[in-house]
Amino acid sequence: MERDASHEPIDMHRRALCGAALALAAPGVLALSAVPAAAAVPELPPLRHIDAGALNVAYAELGPVDGAPVILLHGWPYDIHAFAEVAPILAARGQRVIMPFLRGYGATRFRDAAALRNGQPAALATDVIDLMDALKIRRATLAGFDWGARTADIVAALWPERVTALVAVSGYLIGSQQAGKQPLPPEAELQWWYQFYFATERGRLGYEKDRRAFNRLIWRLASPQWRFDDATYDRSAVAFDNPDHVAVVIHNYRWRLGLAEGEPRFDAIEARLAAAPTIGVPTITMEGDANGAPHPPPSAYAAKFTGRYEHRTIAGGIGHNLPQEAPQDFARAVLDVVGKGV
Repeated sequence: MERDASHEPIDMHRRALCGAALALAAPGVLALSAVPAAAAVPELPPLRHIDAGALNVAYAELGPVDGAPVILLHGWPYDIHAFAEVAPILAARGQRVIMPFLRGYGATRFRDAAALRNGQPAALATDVIDLMDALKIRRATLAGFDWGARTADIVAALWPERVTALVAVSGYLIGSQQAGKQPLPPEAELQWWYQFYFATERGRLGYEKDRRAFNRLIWRLASPQWRFDDATYDRSAVAFDNPDHVAVVIHNYRWRLGLAEGEPRFDAIEARLAAAPTIGVPTITMEGDANGAPHPPPSAYAAKFTGRYEHRTIAGGIGHNLPQEAPQDFARAVLDVVGKGV
């Protein structure tokens, strides 16, 4: 069922969230020190649903409907709650914030029961373009981490006319199957242990059986200094109950190693990505100082961003899930790249 909610008035829940965020900042100043450590995490507004390409996308939206669009993209194994504290700050500054569940997460569903549960990067990037088309958004700022950052990078590289600006945690993450065939140094290969696990049938069965425990382990390894509680994890873990989650995740990692076929309709896109295209839109890349997940050093990718560009390393034991661990720093980056063009 299609529901285009892009022109609905701001509801009371949205107003409450925006009001809470406005209280954090004096006029013209993002008051990063105003939030007490024990502040309650804002609840996301009720989900909306819209048919977009291959998917019926479930998403949360916050902020004025005529505001400048910002699409926040989560990664694996996370969900839109990674942006629960980021979104109200952006909405309070007039941004229209859209947080979609990626394919295989939350309430997002494939429209065709027979469709390949495809996790290849080109498919995820096309999902963003399809969502923008369905919501009649011509251009948007894209910001994300993990799968979300890779997806945002791809859209910015291949469809720059659709991207106002970019915020990408861990920088330039565009790759290809050909690049994936090249072995890494032993310590780097060790960091990708789960990719090799997922390459086996044992790994698929193990993830199917214990995905919540598995993903909690990934959270701990990727953010070793983040002391998240059970409630925080459980809010996101519900998204892994999606009936397509395991298939999409396994396909994604097997595709990277050349162990699974993609869809021919994405061949031309993947060929362009294999050439490692540069990104020319205004960009801020970010990294936490305690990211335990595989990630390239900023010096390795700075030259891939040919437009106005800045890198920020966030100190304080910040791990892989930077938007949730350092929401005000992430929100500031989005506002800076939108307002100042870096």
